[in-house]
Amino acid sequence: MLNRLFPSIPQSITVFLFWWLMSERTSPGTLLMGGFLAWLMPQIAARLEREFARIGEAWILVPLGIKLFWDVIVANVTVARQVLGREEDLTPGFIWIPLELTNIHGISALTSVITITPGTLTAELSEDRSHLLVHCLDVPDPEGMVRLIKERYEAPLRRVFP
Repeated sequence: MLNRLFPSIPQSITVFLFWWLMSERTSPGTLLMGGFLAWLMPQIAARLEREFARIGEAWILVPLGIKLFWDVIVANVTVARQVLGREEDLTPGFIWIPLELTNIHGISALTSVITITPGTLTAELSEDRSHLLVHCLDVPDPEGMVRLIKERYEAPLRRVFP
């Protein structure tokens, strides 16, 4: 009975506490709304289709993290120069990246890596999870950008998330 009412008690407690702390006051309305959300959120989450992560070579995350850290620094400088430069020199555009990653957690990590890097933003994942739509601030060579993302980020993530 309690399990049907609260499918995940830790999640309910977390939602309630976050709501209470974020509202910065203790009033009957705040507590009532927190209780309602603490009941509703786990109900919704319990209906979601879950896919558990399969982790392969986790040690690859260390060199990937170092590479990403450096890429973010370089991209920050590059984007700052582009934004402060002439607008005519930019060739923004969308590119579709065909994915070899099939693990949803790997795809999620790839979309995060792309979005964290200044100048690129993941816009959409195709319904069949086979392509990512990425917006680039400056993409004079779309094929080169696809190759770069696949070799630099997707390939290591395929080894982490087989």
